[in-house]
Amino acid sequence: MAIGTYEAYKERLLKMKPNVYLNGKKVDRSGSWIDGGCYVMKQTYDMANNPEFEDVCTATSHLNGKKINRFTHIHQSKEDLLKKQQMTRLLCHRVGGCTQRCMGADALNSIAVVSYDCDQACGTNYHERFNKYLLYCQENDLICNCAQTDVKGSRNPKYKRAHMQPDPDQFVHVIKTNVDGIGIDGKPCKGIIVRGAKICNSNAPYVDEIIVNPTKFMGKGDEG
Repeated sequence: MAIGTYEAYKERLLKMKPNVYLNGKKVDRSGSWIDGGCYVMKQTYDMANNPEFEDVCTATSHLNGKKINRFTHIHQSKEDLLKKQQMTRLLCHRVGGCTQRCMGADALNSIAVVSYDCDQACGTNYHERFNKYLLYCQENDLICNCAQTDVKGSRNPKYKRAHMQPDPDQFVHVIKTNVDGIGIDGKPCKGIIVRGAKICNSNAPYVDEIIVNPTKFMGKGDEG
C-alpha cells in the first residue's frame, strides 16, 4: 500500500477490541466521540493521495525506495526536514490545530538514531530490528502515537529516581524479558512486558501503534 487511505485506516480501527474507557464505560472505535480525531487523520491520508501536495506530503523510503507517507519517513537531509515542516503547516491550516501524527513521526526518527548509536557502541542489533518495524509502518501507512510523558508520581525529593517511587507504575518499566510472542511478520519471537502509566496521549484511542519512550534518562536501578 505505502500511501494509505482513510478507508483502510477506519477498517483497522473497527477491528480493534474495545479497550478504551469513556465516562466509566468500555467503548469501541465507533461513534461521534471519535469522529473529530478521525477527521484529522483523514486529512493526513487525503493530502498524501492528492497530486497537488505530493511533494511535501510524501517521501521516498530509504529502506526500499518506494513512495511513502512522509509521516512514516526517516529524515535523510535538511530538505526532508523543511518539507516535513511545510507538510505540518499545510495540515494544521486544514484541521485548525494539531495534525496529531507529528509525535509518532518524531519517535520513529529518534529511535532510528538511538538504535544505530547503541549498536555501534554495544554490538547489539536494535537498528536492524527497528528497520523491520519501520518497514511494517511504511508499507501499511500506520498511524503511530508517542507515549512519552510518565505521570512521575510523588515529587518528594527522596523519590527523585524512578525506582524509588512507592508505586513503581508511576514510571513505565520492564517487568519481564525474553517473553515468547509473535512478531509483526507473524513468526514466533522474543519480547518484553512493561507496566506503568503514560499521560498526554490524546490520540491513543484512534491510532494503529503506540510507541513507548522513556520520559527521561534512566539510571541504574530504574531498569525493573
